[in-house]
Amino acid sequence: MSDTPLSRGSRAAPSAVVIGDPAPLADRADNRVLIPVIEGAPPRPPSDLIRSLDGQTMGTTWSARVIAPPGVGEATVREAIEEELAAVVALFSPWEPSSEISRFNTAPAGVWAVSQPFWDLLDAAMTLGDETNGAVDPTLGALVDLWGFGPPGPRPALLPLPPEEEIAAALAVSGWQKLRLNPDARGVMQMGGMKLDFSGIAKGHAVDRVSDRLTALGATSHLIEIGGELKGRGVKPDAQPWWVEIERVENSPAPRTVAALFDLAVATSGDYRRAFVHDGRLYPHTLDGSTGRPVRNALSSVTVIHASAMMADAYATALTVMGPFEGPEYAEALGLAAHFVERSERGPIERMTPAFAAMMDDPDGDRPG
Repeated sequence: MSDTPLSRGSRAAPSAVVIGDPAPLADRADNRVLIPVIEGAPPRPPSDLIRSLDGQTMGTTWSARVIAPPGVGEATVREAIEEELAAVVALFSPWEPSSEISRFNTAPAGVWAVSQPFWDLLDAAMTLGDETNGAVDPTLGALVDLWGFGPPGPRPALLPLPPEEEIAAALAVSGWQKLRLNPDARGVMQMGGMKLDFSGIAKGHAVDRVSDRLTALGATSHLIEIGGELKGRGVKPDAQPWWVEIERVENSPAPRTVAALFDLAVATSGDYRRAFVHDGRLYPHTLDGSTGRPVRNALSSVTVIHASAMMADAYATALTVMGPFEGPEYAEALGLAAHFVERSERGPIERMTPAFAAMMDDPDGDRPG
């Protein structure tokens, strides 16, 4: 269940989500506008200067719009962002041989102590695995590699699909229920051949880390984007929120959608991002740990809006695995703001949860109940 690979050399980075300036995004009458409920007036940003920065990380790009307090210069802001991104790569990138995840994935069988940051994300992923019955699963690295979405690269053209026996072998060393943890010692059991993979959750985690670091610097108003996943905090000097255009699937029945990210994050999982086609069938990067194969449920995209970018990232992946019927039911039960686009013989079908619909701006000034 990986989205953007945590590497410098992704072979198919996702298309960027537009970071807009924003009144123009929100003012067009034909746009769908999403606005969260805000109690009271938002605090003023720390200054009137918006700094725009960007760079590369995790096989994709990052961008930021930051309002820092007086005395905190652009070099300081950039250094803080890049330190956090480098830390995430050093912990969770299987493309980096020296990373903590790579060392675990190549370790012999046994119980291995891991660092606190590594433990915290693994523990969060395992909790989500329990909650979603494996729709979030950090142990699918062997299957990710087998299907050509991991560090070994694409499968050979003459053998685009792995044989059944290789799928069975990868499944034998995969599955969140097989992973044993020792919380007292931060110990993780390597059964021998198990490969962890955090690509479906670490990018959102990185967005949260950068946001928290900027907040600690006093830059309490900012918008962070990594490979199409975004988080906004605070407001701009004109008291406008950070407006973003949400990624839209080609031929989607949904109109152009813009969202006000006031202390919110948004993540999209789409089968068009990283995939290959064989014999007319699309094989997307999102894997179903129960079958050992790419998902095949006609969902072309799932977008989740959440206070945590990590949780938005994880839930977008989980709902994709659950499919076009169980996914919306699960999201509604949790109260998630989620949007689904499903392919059908009649064309794309749009679904949304009540929490997502409740954010839609009404031209008469009322919101849907």
